[in-house]
Amino acid sequence: MDTQTSPDPRDLSTAWLRVFVAVARLGSFTEAARTLGYTQSAVSRQIQALESSLGEGALFDRLPRGVAVTERGQALLPRAEAVLAQLDAAREDLAALREVRGGRLRVGAFPTAGAALLPRTVAAFQERYPDVELTCAEGLTGTLLARLDDGTLDVAVVSTTAGAVPDSYALAKVADEAMYVAVPATHRLARRRRVRLAELAGDAWVSGSASTERSLLHPAVREDFRPRVAYVAGEWIAKQGYVAAGLAVALVPALAAEGVRPDIRLLAVHADDIPPRAVYAATPRGRSAPAAAAAFVTLLREAGAHLGR
Repeated sequence: MDTQTSPDPRDLSTAWLRVFVAVARLGSFTEAARTLGYTQSAVSRQIQALESSLGEGALFDRLPRGVAVTERGQALLPRAEAVLAQLDAAREDLAALREVRGGRLRVGAFPTAGAALLPRTVAAFQERYPDVELTCAEGLTGTLLARLDDGTLDVAVVSTTAGAVPDSYALAKVADEAMYVAVPATHRLARRRRVRLAELAGDAWVSGSASTERSLLHPAVREDFRPRVAYVAGEWIAKQGYVAAGLAVALVPALAAEGVRPDIRLLAVHADDIPPRAVYAATPRGRSAPAAAAAFVTLLREAGAHLGR
């Protein structure tokens, strides 16, 4: 009585070819059965099923000692080997993706994330997963989310500066980013460690937009603090220039703090004046993400926790 059952019917064609190739290479049903872990009768049934599916004619001549491949079998053998090789290669490719040993990952991030958070994450990712093709792009949160929608990004590092992120994205919290005020070294408050924004109400500010509603300053606006935006600069390097020259002060997110000039002082903002900015890793909800995306987000959150400390 056979102890080995036939392979799952959903995979019969593959099983037939594997049994056929094993018998052809080994020249024996018995040896093929031993190699494959089947009983000899199970191997015989698989060969009979394959022969029946291909039409009239035997693939092997049954001899007193072993078998010999017939002309039909000789014609089938290289094609069967090629099919199985392709299938094995496909399985290996899929395993590589699942185990993050290959594939590609496209990441986008808002500008200040590129100061430290993103580079540290990329360095850790490339060290751990060197065979993944990783590309990074910079953009504002709205642009990054649009690129998730059109499939040109797999992960977007976004902030809540531009408002709430829609529910159509899956979000993983990376960090709660505190805010600082950058002042020139000669500023009257430069020796302080923490300030209230009301103390800076009379100062000129440099911001990314003349409209506070479209800048980092928006959550801080209240009755006792309505900043006077005297200069507009989109890049943090330019903002530092205005601050260092004593022309203005600027709001600085913690992610950009490591790149501050030595002639500028950073003052912590009182938590009641402006809440931390939430930073998320966003992926499209309901769409399968590359396996590498989850690995990247894990490292991103680790880097975010480090920066928070």
